[in-house]
Amino acid sequence: MADQLTEKIIAAAIEVHKILGAGLLETIYEEALCHEFGLMEIGFKRQVAIDVVYKDYVIRGQRLDLLVENEVVVEVKSLRSLPEVATAQLLSYLKATGLNRGLLLNFGETQLIKGIKRISL
Repeated sequence: MADQLTEKIIAAAIEVHKILGAGLLETIYEEALCHEFGLMEIGFKRQVAIDVVYKDYVIRGQRLDLLVENEVVVEVKSLRSLPEVATAQLLSYLKATGLNRGLLLNFGETQLIKGIKRISL
């Protein structure tokens, strides 16, 4: 089921894709999306460090692309097609953060709507 925040995030992503199209680097889309979030007054944090815990041992070094309103993890990709590992990556980020909503946005698609994947735990 869709919610208002993820709908706003998707609207921002569609605007970015409409203007930039497909084929650029992920970092370009991430930066443009952050700018669009600012224009839409959507709160976000970029490249957020997260820890993974393995048998009470903390492993550092992972980063979320975007954390929106401290509620939704957004992973930005720019690939012709998404590998299954991208979904697994987002699921692991949700588990590590304790959050339950994520969006996988693949700007590599010619139509962004085909590159949006919602994940809810």
